[in-house]
Amino acid sequence: QVQLVESGGGLVQTGGSLRLTCAASGRTFSTLDMGWFRQAPGKERSIVASIRVTGDYSYSVKGRFTISRDNAKNTVDLQMNSLKPEDTAVYYCAAKDRIARTWDYWGQGAQVTVSS
Repeated sequence: QVQLVESGGGLVQTGGSLRLTCAASGRTFSTLDMGWFRQAPGKERSIVASIRVTGDYSYSVKGRFTISRDNAKNTVDLQMNSLKPEDTAVYYCAAKDRIARTWDYWGQGAQVTVSS
């Protein structure tokens, strides 16, 4: 089992920045793919970014968000810059084994609210 705990959410104005951190435990962190998802009210959960070695991003956040991982600290961060009201959502940290097709481990979620 993998336990994931997010921190760093909050309220920010349009154009501002926030950094989310996810701390993982229970497995060898370097063997996991890590990702960030988000879910806005009335919408389905969707992937924002993922990382094994380098990051991959959804079109809506590319160039504004940066995902990074520290295998020594067992953490994955999501640096969010130039935030927009449409980025408002609950952000979830997720993990999966490299050979897995589905994201099997989830954090509890962190609220990010961007005011206009």
